[in-house]
Amino acid sequence: MAADDSASETSHAMAFVKDSAITTEIKTLAAEHMTSLERIHVDTDKDGVVWLSGTARTQKAADKAVSIARTIEHVKDVHSDITVKSAD
Repeated sequence: MAADDSASETSHAMAFVKDSAITTEIKTLAAEHMTSLERIHVDTDKDGVVWLSGTARTQKAADKAVSIARTIEHVKDVHSDITVKSAD
């Protein structure tokens, strides 16, 4: 039983590292291409599904964030809840 628990914990840890790496890579690439990165939040689940949320100044910027996320290795799907909101 302890071996099963250990394998399960290792599997969860590896999934977290992969998810974290995907999230970090998306944020890094987006920072290179977008000035409004601080307004977009990236979450990745264990299956490689990415959720983008927050605001962008233009629809083009929102679309670019989705496009960047889709180019990342191991990303299976991208869901966007980004809303377009011009700077105040």
